[in-house]
Amino acid sequence: MVPTLCATEPEMLQLFSGQQLPLTFRIRAYRFVRAIVYAVNEINQSFQILPNITLGFNIYDSCFLEIRAADSTLQLLSGRKQPVPNYICQSKPVLPAIVGDEAAEATIQMARLLGIYHFPQVSYGFSYYLMSDKLQFPSFLRMVPSDNIQAFGLSRLLKYFGWTWVGIIGTDNFHYQAGSTTLRNEILKTGGCIDFFERIPMNNYESRLLEVLEIIKKSSVKVIAVYTRAVHAISLMDEVARQNVTGKVWIGATSWSISPDLPTRIKETLNGTVGFALHRGDIPGFKEFLYNLHPSTSPDDIYIKTFWEEAFGCKWMQSANDSLITKENNIAIPCTGEEKLTELDPYLFDVINFRFTYCTYNAVYAVAHALHNMFSCKQEGTLPNGQCVDKANYKSWMLLHYLRKVRFQNTGGEEIYFDENGDPRSLYDILNWQMFPDGRSQSVQVGSFDYSASEGQQIKMNESSIIWTAAFTKTPVSVCSNSCLPGFWKAARRGQPICCFDCLPCSKGEFSNETDTMECLKCPEDHWPDSKREKCIPKVIEFLAFEDSLGTTLAAIPIFFAIVTAAVLCTFIMKQDTPIVKANNRELSYLLLIALIFCFLCSLIFIGKPTKINCMLRQPAFGIIFSLCVSSILGKTITVVIAFNATNPNSNLRKWIGAKTPVFIILGSLLVQVIICICWLSTFPSFPQNNMNSQESKIIIECNEGSIISFYTMLGYLGTLAAVSLVVAFFARKLPDSFNEAKFITFSMLVFGSVWLTFIPAYMSTQGKYMVAVEVFAIVSSSAGILGCIFIPKCYIVILRPEMNTREHLIGKGIQRNKT
Repeated sequence: MVPTLCATEPEMLQLFSGQQLPLTFRIRAYRFVRAIVYAVNEINQSFQILPNITLGFNIYDSCFLEIRAADSTLQLLSGRKQPVPNYICQSKPVLPAIVGDEAAEATIQMARLLGIYHFPQVSYGFSYYLMSDKLQFPSFLRMVPSDNIQAFGLSRLLKYFGWTWVGIIGTDNFHYQAGSTTLRNEILKTGGCIDFFERIPMNNYESRLLEVLEIIKKSSVKVIAVYTRAVHAISLMDEVARQNVTGKVWIGATSWSISPDLPTRIKETLNGTVGFALHRGDIPGFKEFLYNLHPSTSPDDIYIKTFWEEAFGCKWMQSANDSLITKENNIAIPCTGEEKLTELDPYLFDVINFRFTYCTYNAVYAVAHALHNMFSCKQEGTLPNGQCVDKANYKSWMLLHYLRKVRFQNTGGEEIYFDENGDPRSLYDILNWQMFPDGRSQSVQVGSFDYSASEGQQIKMNESSIIWTAAFTKTPVSVCSNSCLPGFWKAARRGQPICCFDCLPCSKGEFSNETDTMECLKCPEDHWPDSKREKCIPKVIEFLAFEDSLGTTLAAIPIFFAIVTAAVLCTFIMKQDTPIVKANNRELSYLLLIALIFCFLCSLIFIGKPTKINCMLRQPAFGIIFSLCVSSILGKTITVVIAFNATNPNSNLRKWIGAKTPVFIILGSLLVQVIICICWLSTFPSFPQNNMNSQESKIIIECNEGSIISFYTMLGYLGTLAAVSLVVAFFARKLPDSFNEAKFITFSMLVFGSVWLTFIPAYMSTQGKYMVAVEVFAIVSSSAGILGCIFIPKCYIVILRPEMNTREHLIGKGIQRNKT
């Protein structure tokens, strides 16, 4: 057994100018020794472990020195007080294993020597990550987790609280360099960022501390991980307190702990500190065992009196003649033996929080269980030769074989075992240092870390128990940039860590439903982001529906005009023998009125949800019906012109007088439009489509006209008919006739042309249902213009002025007009 009982101040024996500095007694290390004694006594008194075998121990003190560690190790191996390397006096090992050490350099020196002989070594306090390498240290096992696990755990603790913008301070030696570097790498793996990573040299570090403090003051980080020696951590906190640096949360590793005898200003600075500590275990009965220690009951304990002197600040007198010097001369009062261990400061002599002591206790039991398994041949056949071990002639590597596979429950009920690297189950307690206004302070366990747990379950916290520093009223936030809310994405800032970014809103058609997303996602084609761009919602489906107020209005108006037109037709039929109705070709008037009824009604095809049938029919129906309407007007106008010019007996136009001419004009004009529409329907007809691009938040169900050339050819031809009718009517407007319709046709064609000339730009500049509404309005307006200009004057005379609807009146007006 190799605990380290002696040390210089603060904790390391140093050599200076060839002089060895004075040694001090470490009370905590003495507790490790007592844990060994207690465990050995328990094992020897147990009938379940090593029956009929008495376990003993030797204690060597390395005092943190490599040379003493090497010397002690060779003594244990050779069995000689003056060891000879590679020489063993005994025929079999007297000591089955070595428990220790906790010092860095000393432990490594021991492990290299013991590894040569595959001699089992179980450390109770050395966490250097490289010791897990079984090629370099084949016989080394330990009861504390590796520094790599601690660094992993600290990074998950930072991630748990959302601290992505942190600083790291380490010590510039091989042990702490490795731990702090691993911590940095683990933080980066979790998506965190390091604002600064500074190391403090082992010696002459005062000026470096000031430089580090200036970096801390300039940094925006709120959380700083301190992975240093205790002396460096305390010196740093002292300078932080002196310069009144506040608003920082310190994260501590197991390498340093907060002592109650620190100055008040340092404890106030450390208020709210959160850190890792070795898992605290229960050793039943050990508290009472420690309190029962006394020089009179432990005469064989060579350290008991030294412990008593250090604990109570007294001095054992060698004889009654020894002179006593008062405390004024810096000499302690004499020890009486009446001092009470129960009255000691619990931080000086802790009998509750067993951490390294617990590891020491388990290390002894691990060796004992390995010996028990080996001697009882419980794992028969596991040795290379498949034989059991001879108790009288076993080798150290045999015990190492069993020690690696040992698994047992200790007296506290916890399972103890080693993994393939010789490391134990990785458990840590998470502590919170709390300082109260009355000066009291305490270290409270607020959580735990279990490396073997599943991802996301490794950290367990009781946040309600945490007391943060006075600068924070709630859990601190340490980020370079605030999180990007849903609806935004993170845009990295050039030349800065990934944790420093700007939050930009998602582009049109994209969304993000998570915090801190790196890119926005596109909505499905039939969806659109909501106003906050946090989720996709179905696009509004739009078409000119009958249920829509606009659709209802546009449906009611043409129906009304169709009824009016039908009423005019009925009136004309009822008054068919009157001069007004008979004038200018009564049959063509009937045909024109019927065409106007269909013109009004064909606009209804444009209203409602587009389907394959109505998309194919609506434009051709509109074109053919309007062609019939305009052709009828053209026929009426040409008939008037022919009738007036054929009054001369020698005129060639006389042969065109009659019913055949308007029929030929109408059928010929209509046939051309029918051919255009048939070619359109047979090549590339209109079809329904979902237009998702015209308006971002809508799906417009519309009719794709198919061949745009055919569409505009149809409109162009219709416009040509109207233009011809307008020209003919214009020149015939002053023909001497009793009731000349030409001037009314001229007005109707002007209205017709004006409507459709304004329709084209309006149609091209609108979208969705309003595009359809424009066409419906043009159809209704142009039809109403024809109805109003041509037939309303006649209806006025027929209905309201019947006295004017006589042959004599019309002849009189005609004669008067001719004279004029």
